Amino acid sequence: MPTQTSGQEKIAQRGQRSPLIIIFLTIFIDLVGFGIIIPTMPFIARDLGADIKSLGLLMSIYSFMQFLFSPFWGSLSDRFGRRPIILISLLGCAGSFFVFAFAQSFWLLFAARAMAGVFGGNISTAHAYISDVTPPEERSKGMGLIGAAFGLGFVFGPMIGGLLGSIGQSLGSEPPLGLSFSALGVAVLCLGNFVFAYFKLEESLPAEVRARAERKTRGHRLQAILSQIRRPVAGPMMIVYFLSGLAMAQMEAMLIPYMADQFQWGLKMTTYGFAYIGVIMMLTQGYFIRKWMPKYGEPIVLSVGLGLFAASLFGIAISGTILLLTVSMTMLALGNGMMRPPNLGIISLVTPDSEQGASMGVTNSLASLGRIVGPAVGGVLYELAGPTAPFSSAGVFSLLALAIVLFAYKRLPASGRKSDLV
Repeated sequence: MPTQTSGQEKIAQRGQRSPLIIIFLTIFIDLVGFGIIIPTMPFIARDLGADIKSLGLLMSIYSFMQFLFSPFWGSLSDRFGRRPIILISLLGCAGSFFVFAFAQSFWLLFAARAMAGVFGGNISTAHAYISDVTPPEERSKGMGLIGAAFGLGFVFGPMIGGLLGSIGQSLGSEPPLGLSFSALGVAVLCLGNFVFAYFKLEESLPAEVRARAERKTRGHRLQAILSQIRRPVAGPMMIVYFLSGLAMAQMEAMLIPYMADQFQWGLKMTTYGFAYIGVIMMLTQGYFIRKWMPKYGEPIVLSVGLGLFAASLFGIAISGTILLLTVSMTMLALGNGMMRPPNLGIISLVTPDSEQGASMGVTNSLASLGRIVGPAVGGVLYELAGPTAPFSSAGVFSLLALAIVLFAYKRLPASGRKSDLV
């Protein structure tokens, strides 16, 4: 693949690891901002008069707008390059958090989260950037860096958010002070991230590849999405990514009420539980994946990850003690950390260079769809079938994803395994 190699050589002139480190820091700062705002958002919305249904809409609108716009930003990054799209998204996110911080009505708060979802295209573009600058045997390990950034963001974000919220409350109660002060802090963080990326982030996609992508991007956007899903190997792997994301979103949405009802855990203990998951995911995707992928390859790591993930969800459903719950949550974090990097790596490996952005955009769009549907399905099951039903249902979705992987197993590339390269 000469065009991909030329892109790697261009970036490598300033150091082989440099672009991945910059992308990691960019996504980490972005996810810290996300982790800061999520714990305080329900309280801010409630202070502005939101009821439970309105709060549900507020939690969903971000993912819904990401679902609509991720393919759009991905295609644009194929045509115009990764760097401008990442910069635009960072600037747009900063603007959305400024609006959020100064909002004095629920609907302005809602508009701010919708705006954040529109400009939340930097994750899929970051995936495409990694595809540009990593050789096939390093692709899945590179994808693990974004997962590690996710884990770290969710560990440090809530702590920083709590600190900023306390500072804001000591300064006053009206936006942008009070709890809204945390959103102001995120806006400043995003602006700093933009400045950092502007000076440090180089373009990864060669001009000749962008020219080919521009010739291909014709026709209706829905048709472009369907064309990606219909790809013989990438399409099923995108469905696997959707199903695993659906299961994860269902678990995340119902874990807090489940812990409160079954174990009488409050917000503090539940936060510790999520931080524990985040640390294990960070270690798995940032360290262990880099050891396991060269030894076993993408198909095996993905299959084991999905198996562990499914078993952990069924384990949560039958947990009667804290010990069994802890074992299940450990398996969940390991499984989640193992399945996402090789899943994204496989999709990237079977996608042409000129369509990496579009492919990653559709993949992350499907993940956003899972984050929209998952909480709603989980809530209905929790009320109608009992507290354990959402976790059993999520386990079934994970097993379905595993079945798809096993069915397509012989066609999946294992470029991360060293023995396949000689």
